[in-house]
Amino acid sequence: MCRLHSLPATTPPPGHTLPIALAFVAGFVDTCGFVALFFLFSAHVTGNFVVLGASLVLPHAGVVAKLLALPVFILAVAGTRLYVLHFAGDERVERHVLAIELVFLGLFLVAGLASAPIVTADAPMAVLTGMLAVSAMGVQNAAARTVFASLSPTTVMTGNVTQVVLDCVDYRLSGDAQLRSGARARLAKFGPPVIGFAAGAVAGALLYRVAGFWCVVLPMVIIGGLLLRRSES
Repeated sequence: MCRLHSLPATTPPPGHTLPIALAFVAGFVDTCGFVALFFLFSAHVTGNFVVLGASLVLPHAGVVAKLLALPVFILAVAGTRLYVLHFAGDERVERHVLAIELVFLGLFLVAGLASAPIVTADAPMAVLTGMLAVSAMGVQNAAARTVFASLSPTTVMTGNVTQVVLDCVDYRLSGDAQLRSGARARLAKFGPPVIGFAAGAVAGALLYRVAGFWCVVLPMVIIGGLLLRRSES
């Protein structure tokens, strides 16, 4: 993969820090939940299908949470979409969505602290904790396709990585100036969130090991900072 810093300097697009921050939060919460809640994916819930499939041949705990993750995620996405449609045209809707995600992250923190130490994956409080993380990420996923649709995706990075690789090839090897220009612009858009997600994943694992569920304070602070910044703009 080509190095992003080798590209000619470009002016960051409006809201350039927003997708990086949200991607960091998604990577952080997804990894924290994976480590703390017996391999539960919260940011890209389809990953739970793999774990469920593996449980057919390998002993695995937490089947209840993984079965519930998809319908809970769907409800969170649908609820966010209905909310956005209801407030269509209201410039405050972006702040509202960030505030809703912040509330779910706060509930995730409270439930995690209340249920710790989690020793049984299918215990009611453990399942509730996981579903609150899934809800928070469902809201963020829906926001990425609605109020933040002009930005790159911030939760599932497979598409972003694919686009980055394609654009690296185009930028390095294509003789078409227009194609190279488009690739450079997309690299500036899709590359930074990939880095942000990876950094969040590493931080989520390390900070959970050090601080347990208290580590969720960090993504809450980030979302709170984004909310405050957009309130002032």
